[in-house]
Amino acid sequence: MTHGSPWTRDQLLVAFALYCRLPFGRLHYRNPEIIRFAEAIGRTPSALAMKLTNIASLDPEIRSTGRRGLTAASAADRNMWDEMHNDWEAFAVESERAMTAAKADDEDPLEPPPEDDAAGPVDEDRIVTTTARIGQDFFRRAVLSAYNERCCITGLSIPPLLVASHIIPWRCDKSNRVNPRNGLLLSTLHDKAFDSGLITVDDDMTVRVSNRYTRSPDSYFTESIQHYHGREIYLPEKFPPDHDFLSYHREHIFQG
Repeated sequence: MTHGSPWTRDQLLVAFALYCRLPFGRLHYRNPEIIRFAEAIGRTPSALAMKLTNIASLDPEIRSTGRRGLTAASAADRNMWDEMHNDWEAFAVESERAMTAAKADDEDPLEPPPEDDAAGPVDEDRIVTTTARIGQDFFRRAVLSAYNERCCITGLSIPPLLVASHIIPWRCDKSNRVNPRNGLLLSTLHDKAFDSGLITVDDDMTVRVSNRYTRSPDSYFTESIQHYHGREIYLPEKFPPDHDFLSYHREHIFQG
């Protein structure tokens, strides 16, 4: 692969998937994951790292921070950026295929079921299930990356205790199931509180606790939930929560 050769679609898919799964501070050529994938797709670590900064230059959230050193994206980069945002689930599935084909993703890749035109409903169900698993994995990685692997309410940074929580529940909005802007990274406790409507997030990105529990005699609730009422969440580096999704949560899930 020559230095100036155009990027193939599969190479771009790998690069965009890495952008979604890596925190901004890790988009450099010394990152072992970038080194591994660069070798797998026939690019140098420096070229892949530069492509990731090209992608970052398209991200309004990254640009708004005034970060220096971002280079201009190509037309192909812009097209894939739009494609990714127009159909997150399709992008997740195709990028997973590209990463598996590169044989560099050694983190338990999700194998799709074999294609069989004569297959019956069982195989169709397997395809749906596999697509859902790929989407869930993509969503978790993207949300973990966006929030730098720490709970946006408490700052907890122990990954096994963190949940990529959907703002609009998975069952309620198929088109945004995989969209990382429909996610918040929360501790397991605060994920349950959010899903149950005990807490929500206002448009000014502060936590609101349900009035139904403000006088709870439970000291643990006071310290672990009520304590954060009115506090601003830790904002993500990319994929900020969509205001319309937060509005839905306050209207349909939050207990007031």
